[in-house]
Amino acid sequence: MVCDGTGGRRLLFLSAFIAINLMHKIRKKALLARREMNVEERSIASQIICKKLIASHNFLSANLIACYLPMRDEVDTRFIIERAWRANKRIFVPITRNDGEMLFREIRPDTTLHKNKMAIWEPLSGDFISPRELQLVVTPMVAFDNFNNRIGMGGGYYDRCFSFLKHRRKWLKPKLLGVAFQCQKVEKISPNTWDVRLYQTFSELKKC
Repeated sequence: MVCDGTGGRRLLFLSAFIAINLMHKIRKKALLARREMNVEERSIASQIICKKLIASHNFLSANLIACYLPMRDEVDTRFIIERAWRANKRIFVPITRNDGEMLFREIRPDTTLHKNKMAIWEPLSGDFISPRELQLVVTPMVAFDNFNNRIGMGGGYYDRCFSFLKHRRKWLKPKLLGVAFQCQKVEKISPNTWDVRLYQTFSELKKC
């Protein structure tokens, strides 16, 4: 019997299609669960999550911290940012480019912000920092599991930006700390080969 290999290629294509479809379903379900939280629930849960994170050793020992600016129904990280400023820590926020690159720029209490094309707040001025120089990165999540796997919005910005962490086993810098509501937690996420695993995750119910 002669095999031309097309069957193997079809099987690989089918497996990839199934994985992508499953990821899409998980993302859709987690986003819906997050959006169904009311304003009060989201505010209380955000405060609990932020307080847990700022009490952690990783936050207390870091001086160069990246943290996203919250949008829509994400965990509100402004408490983390304000606490960092009071402790004389430097805060850098992500800036996305059309070519898929993500940069980090410093913000201060008096920094002017504007919304980009995706309606995400970004600073108009401030010093840039290399991702390798950061000590801690507060990372947004759409879904997460007990194994520190994460699903984002699908742009792949964090995985590309911190791809160098995949080759490290001991010297993990920066540490990626994921924050999300407990309703976004799923049983298991099957990571892609390019996905960067989080160092730790935080929800309002427990430190995962």
